[in-house]
Amino acid sequence: MALRSSTATSLLSRTLRLHATSSPYPPRPLLLRVESRAASSGGADPPTPDPAPASMDSPTIKVVSHLRDVGGGNAGNAAIDAGGSARKPLSLWPGMYHSPVTNALWEARSSIFERKMDVGAAGAAAGPQTELLTKTPAQSRTAIAYKFAQDDILREQYRDAWNEVRIGKLLEDLDALAGTIAVKHCSDEDSTTRPLLLVTASVDKMVLMKPIRVDTDLKIAGAVTYVGRSSIDIQIEVTQVDQDSVGSDKESDPIALTANFTFVARDSVTGKSAPVNRLSPETERETRLFEEGEAQDKLRKKKREEQKAMHGNVLHKFHAEAERLNALLAEGRVFSDLPALADRDSILLRDTRLETSLICQPQQRNLHGRIFGGFLMHRAFELAFSTAYAFVGQRPCFLEVDHVDFLKPVDVGDFLRFKSCVLYTQLENKWQPLVNVEVVAHVTRPELRKSEISNTFHFTFSVSSDALKNGLTIRNVVPSTEEEARRILERMDAEGLFD
Repeated sequence: MALRSSTATSLLSRTLRLHATSSPYPPRPLLLRVESRAASSGGADPPTPDPAPASMDSPTIKVVSHLRDVGGGNAGNAAIDAGGSARKPLSLWPGMYHSPVTNALWEARSSIFERKMDVGAAGAAAGPQTELLTKTPAQSRTAIAYKFAQDDILREQYRDAWNEVRIGKLLEDLDALAGTIAVKHCSDEDSTTRPLLLVTASVDKMVLMKPIRVDTDLKIAGAVTYVGRSSIDIQIEVTQVDQDSVGSDKESDPIALTANFTFVARDSVTGKSAPVNRLSPETERETRLFEEGEAQDKLRKKKREEQKAMHGNVLHKFHAEAERLNALLAEGRVFSDLPALADRDSILLRDTRLETSLICQPQQRNLHGRIFGGFLMHRAFELAFSTAYAFVGQRPCFLEVDHVDFLKPVDVGDFLRFKSCVLYTQLENKWQPLVNVEVVAHVTRPELRKSEISNTFHFTFSVSSDALKNGLTIRNVVPSTEEEARRILERMDAEGLFD
């Protein structure tokens, strides 16, 4: 047993030295090239040699679609030892459920957390960062290039049933990329300090500008745009050049989607909020984004103060909304009391519901041992898509996901329930009717007879113009209870539909 432990320690040290010689935190933007490799069989042709490695100024992290030996050695066509002692400790290796991009990002990010083991017993006593650094957005900028046009295996992993990119899978990658960017900004490259615990606090509204194709190369890139005392704002852009417009007089805008994430830093031992490195914008665009982030931060604080001030006026607010509630409930009451006379172009909200549940498994965890936020967004999107599909009767077209707050962490072993419904429809524009789907994630603990809301997601879908031209109509959704009516009003107010 002592010999095995000594061997494992030696191999782990060699792995850490390999990571140290190829730091994933260069001063210039980091490019992750997404490619895949099929496992070679004995009679197969030898694999094509990799291209020459990129220079140190522009390092490339390869993302592969199959499980590789992470012990530092590559034995070519040799079988992978599933129980090899050369692997990283389980606490540093997140689940293998996720996409090849997510796995590569986490492997690059995990080198920071390995410092605690590299310094041995002293790692447990490592103190917090005492001196904050000033970093530029360029130091955290990271890009991922998806070579869909050349890589059949990678394309198959991201292809949906209609030959477009699976949005749910892309949401996972966006969250993982934002986390890696946050880690890069907070890193002080000092092995005597313990790394911070970085948690996704919220995701701002994400709007899909155009469908994302799976037969054309895709790129996502992002950087830190603003930091508060313990918060980090990150903007990510998804770009894809429309091959049909290349060479034409008017090429289309390559930006397909923009996402803004907010992370908060916590001390990994005490769990209390921790300060993060400062940000110094360099370019005119970076300065503008920093100023916008600062204004947004002040607005968030102002809204929190207003909510506290309004707490005592909740009863008055409900009385003021009595008319709106009654108007929403009028048709629902007809469904309940006189169903034969109800509007056939309407449907009760409760009749649009779908639900799914799962036990959160270790394969779905992140580097901190909790369930990956991108996984939650992925599952919520899949259920929302199914809900809209069943409601419309045609494949829905995803348009946007609204602001998401991560209220409660989800742990391995938690019983997670996703409940969805079509909250309301907007039918004013006959050529682009909108279907608003709500998905609520509940963390349920049967032993304690307890259920808490972890996240609430709001997705907006439409339908293709061809379906509308062929006579497809969207039904109006009406509530049957006061609680449902209030949820609809809250969402409409958040969307500014009553301004």
